[in-house]
Amino acid sequence: MITVVIADDQGMIRSGLRSLLEQHDEISVVGEAVDGLDAIAVARRTTPDVVLMDIRMPELDGIEATRLLLQDLPGTRVLVLTTFDLDDYVFDALRAGASGFLLKDAPAEDLVDAIRTLARGDALLAPGVTRRVIELFASTPVTTVPVELARVSSRELDVLRLLGAGRSNSEIAAELLVSEATVKTHVSSVLGKLRLRDRVQAVIFCYEAGLIRPGS
Repeated sequence: MITVVIADDQGMIRSGLRSLLEQHDEISVVGEAVDGLDAIAVARRTTPDVVLMDIRMPELDGIEATRLLLQDLPGTRVLVLTTFDLDDYVFDALRAGASGFLLKDAPAEDLVDAIRTLARGDALLAPGVTRRVIELFASTPVTTVPVELARVSSRELDVLRLLGAGRSNSEIAAELLVSEATVKTHVSSVLGKLRLRDRVQAVIFCYEAGLIRPGS
């Protein structure tokens, strides 16, 4: 069972999302929140697998709520929902630790699939968002090399670069001529050493560290 908390200041939105999700037997809505502070409190009480987080909410916005919530509940995944397809929101939400970003006008099945994706430990960006995020990160000059990279072996660095380029485990295995099991081990090791939550965070790290550039 995938447990979900819905955080949105509009009651009709919360009700609609609950009705949609409760049509799926493997998803259980365990709480609702009306603002960012409430979202943190409800999540602490219910420890959900996934939080659906609106961006614009009173008291505390969804970005800061995500940042604070994940400090207490690192195992919870945050899927940011917004009507605003703006780079700054995507950038800030991902930097805060969100594992996914989806527009509210996305098809219902896309939302359900996104919840399933995050619940199994993967990450997700809405179609079209990835390119703009990459462009935004790429426009920021790299000034220092993160000291955390010293913990990463040369082979793990190869895997990290391919992760940053959006390759799947099977694609990385084919390129490096190793098994998928070996790639999975390397990915887990890299994420652990660099203290990254998931593959989206790995992409962010790669661009901010200058390990890859657009088109690489």
